Amino acid sequence: MGTALLIMLNLPFALIGGTLALYFWRTNFNISAAVGYIAVFGVSVLNGVVLVTSIRQARSEGLLLREAILTGCEIRFRAIVVSAIVAVIGFLPAALSHGIGSEIQRPLARVVIGGLVSSTALTLLVLPAVCAGMGLSRAEPVVADDGAPAAGD
Repeated sequence: MGTALLIMLNLPFALIGGTLALYFWRTNFNISAAVGYIAVFGVSVLNGVVLVTSIRQARSEGLLLREAILTGCEIRFRAIVVSAIVAVIGFLPAALSHGIGSEIQRPLARVVIGGLVSSTALTLLVLPAVCAGMGLSRAEPVVADDGAPAAGD
């Protein structure tokens, strides 16, 4: 499985949470909810990129796979969790509002909240396990045209 497919594994993680949020809040799927899915898919994929890049960087520094996964998760844990918490807190007023126009923003906010909660948790739990299972390879160094390592390597 390539790195791109590994990162795309986060999409079902977000889909699970968004769908459960709509179900438990008894909210209908509409265009607003679809936009919420698009937004949470973007954040979920970004979290996957951040985590996989961190793990690959640790591998390129010579760490064994297990240590690279632990180091990569430890380094990026706070960034991933804090960004999800801030977004969830930001969307809570829209998800719980009952004022004029709230029927449009509620589905979007609820999908984003549910998707962020599930994708953050599953990204930090399942993605490292999949990396371990597939034996994530070391990052390849960038090589200049003349065969010499590029600047910064």
